[in-house]
Amino acid sequence: MTTSDNGRHELAEPHVTSHGEPVEHPPTRGSLFDGVADGPFTGGQLVRLDEALRAADEQSGLAFSIYVGELDGDDHRRAADELHDRLANPDVGVLLAVSPNQRVVEIVTGQSAARKLPDRVCALAALSMTAAFSGGDLAGGIVTGLRMLSDQARVP
Repeated sequence: MTTSDNGRHELAEPHVTSHGEPVEHPPTRGSLFDGVADGPFTGGQLVRLDEALRAADEQSGLAFSIYVGELDGDDHRRAADELHDRLANPDVGVLLAVSPNQRVVEIVTGQSAARKLPDRVCALAALSMTAAFSGGDLAGGIVTGLRMLSDQARVP
């Protein structure tokens, strides 16, 4: 696992299995269900992910996003940074980028979000996510990561 100054973590070998076609864009509240009929998640899993995203945002005061799909190029960290930079408010944004086929997990935090989410917390969340992924539970791993991160960043 590597960690950068902006709170990004990469696990090169999380042993993720592929669960279908990747979602090609980081979802927002309005687009979580858009264009994912052939994606890696069932309808029930999408509802569970949406609920976890909503709870994480409300509980933490941060703006969580999920990206599931290929990270362009050989530099996965750069690709995740570019996705994070496209968020509506990257300063308080937290992106969980998961590329099952490339076996990569990246957690990218904006500057304000990084103050609430120290590197060690992001590393533990990434490890917990990959444990679920190795058991074949892509959605469950993402939900676990969201909960761990939002619990740490909880608004008092």
